[in-house]
Amino acid sequence: MLRAFANAFKIPDLRGKILFTLGIITIYRFGAYVPTPGVDYGVLQNMLDQGVSGPAQLINLFSGGAFTQLSVFALGIMPYITASIIMQLLTVVVPKVDEWKKEGETGQKKINQWTRYLTVVLALLQSTAVIFMIGAGQLLGVGQLPPGTELIVDDTMPLRLLMILTMTAGTAFIMWLGELITARGIGNGMSLIIFAAIVSAMPGQANIILQNAGEVAFGVTMLVGLVLIVAVVFVELGQRRIPVQYAKRQVGRRTYGGSSTYIPLKVNQSGVIPIIFASSLLFIPSLLTGVVDRPGFTRFIETHLNVELPGFWFITVYFVFTMFFAFFYTAITFNPQDVADNMKKYGGFIPGIRPGRPTAQYLDYVLTRVTTAGSIYLSVLAVLPLIVAAQAGLPFPFGGAVLLITVGVALNTLQQVESQLMQRHYEGFIKG
Repeated sequence: MLRAFANAFKIPDLRGKILFTLGIITIYRFGAYVPTPGVDYGVLQNMLDQGVSGPAQLINLFSGGAFTQLSVFALGIMPYITASIIMQLLTVVVPKVDEWKKEGETGQKKINQWTRYLTVVLALLQSTAVIFMIGAGQLLGVGQLPPGTELIVDDTMPLRLLMILTMTAGTAFIMWLGELITARGIGNGMSLIIFAAIVSAMPGQANIILQNAGEVAFGVTMLVGLVLIVAVVFVELGQRRIPVQYAKRQVGRRTYGGSSTYIPLKVNQSGVIPIIFASSLLFIPSLLTGVVDRPGFTRFIETHLNVELPGFWFITVYFVFTMFFAFFYTAITFNPQDVADNMKKYGGFIPGIRPGRPTAQYLDYVLTRVTTAGSIYLSVLAVLPLIVAAQAGLPFPFGGAVLLITVGVALNTLQQVESQLMQRHYEGFIKG
């Protein structure tokens, strides 16, 4: 492993990409602490001392703490994630977007451009909502501000517009940084930025466990975390390989085909998206309690679907929602009928299965079985931190979206470095 790290820095091209990526991530982390103009940080610190709850927890996770600091990067990469998910869903609803998806690189460039436009629009809407929630004193889920205090120093419309513009520009700048990493660095830029944001919060959570529960609980938590990381790596690399044989074709004097390959169906085909979907939906009832003036509705939400103190029903609904969205998102991203049609078009077939509709039915059958296992795995990871928090009253940094994103991004980046090393006949991280 150490030799592989040394070899990575021996190659000038690879060394430059790694250093460039680290430099961009450093700029991103620095921006997470650049203050937004107009915020009284003395008042903000007093609010943070009371704790963060509600929807702010999810946004803060993906912004690396920038949201609670109300920095220029307060929104983080969440608008881009939302825009990407919307564009993927539009491929099913809008035929034009589906055509772009099938056009290859040219179509992908169009989708990426519209994703950027949508990101800016969503950032503008979200920053507007954040600023007006700041004015109402209900941003961080800690209730109204004490009498005589204001979070915004000079609460005027021009200042609010400046704050909205600043946060929107911050999101656009993060998106640009991510694209720079993708183009000139190592790995997927957006994923690495999310990775950096999540990892930056882990030491603080570990310190809370150490200070509040002692060294024994800290050691047990780290040991459980290590076991979970190994399990997640095992499942994330797991796939069901469906063999595909291509028949020989005679074109003129040349013979094409006759090769064999496979279709890899990952156990976790949908990634972290189901957890994000389920989390976002479960935050909506808590948001509605501040809008709907119904004591019975508020009492029901606080009793059964309380985000701050998740109980049995909240965890159960979260589990079921995650399973549902795992099937839903897999159905959107992998169409067995399209795969079967493409195989038939190029003379491919699954041994023992007739081409066309029987192949699509077989693929659907296998995909359903694999997704069932993957959805249970995702749901367990999603609710694990909630169960630990409910039983021990402590944060659990190894679970849900945190573990999936960090392990997934780390594996992807490691594999890219591995391929660069193997091309130059060096020992890699995995195959050394």
